Amino acid sequence: MEMTGRQERFAGRVAVVTGGSGGIGRAVCEGFAAEGAAVAVVDLDQAACDATAAGLPGGGRSRGYAVDVRDRDAVASLMAQVCDELGRLDVLVTLAGGSLGTPRALEEIEPDDVDLVVDVNVKGTFYCAQAAVAQMGEGGAVVTVSSIGGRQPSPVTGVPYAASKAAVLGLTRRLAREVGPRGIRVNAVAPGLFLTGRLQAMYDEMPAAERQEVLGAIPLSRFPELREIVDPTLFLASPEASYVTGVVLDVNGGRFMPL
Repeated sequence: MEMTGRQERFAGRVAVVTGGSGGIGRAVCEGFAAEGAAVAVVDLDQAACDATAAGLPGGGRSRGYAVDVRDRDAVASLMAQVCDELGRLDVLVTLAGGSLGTPRALEEIEPDDVDLVVDVNVKGTFYCAQAAVAQMGEGGAVVTVSSIGGRQPSPVTGVPYAASKAAVLGLTRRLAREVGPRGIRVNAVAPGLFLTGRLQAMYDEMPAAERQEVLGAIPLSRFPELREIVDPTLFLASPEASYVTGVVLDVNGGRFMPL
């Protein structure tokens, strides 16, 4: 494939990226915009969303939207607003989520911690997908975001996070079955240890022996670059993956190798 064709994969299309002003989210937004998409940058802080959207390629076609993905009605209004202001909705990437600053140690986890992680990671993913597919036509694509922590035990996250990210995979498969007849695809990415934001701080606080254990368990013997989650995400959202649905793409340097 010529590079020109690759750069035009999302020309004339609109991508919604939740968690879009975070480290990975911003990089994903940049990837879509660089390949021709207008991007709806969705996160909690309007100023951060606007700043991210303003810095994207595409001559100001992208916009920022502040919403709490736990609010079903607000999410539904958001997706309708995106269609009204940007003209359509073709792609959803659900990056909003994480361990959200909750404790890792089992004895320190409170009910509010569980509710926060499950509400954002699971309910938020569901509400966004439910509202987005209602606006999509044939050729639409949803990319949900799980984690290596939802695929195998992780030393850097707690039980609620692991449970919620495993739940995202079940959500992905069932949703793919539900909307497949409408020509809409749903797939998941499961990133490994991308050291951005809170995860970098968490890793830095680990004892040296634990940090070495984490790195030593990665066959590629290094941590990933941001582009190494952006490219798989864009692939699953693109026409190049037109016959791929209901799958999870593990992006972890070989730390987890499913049978």
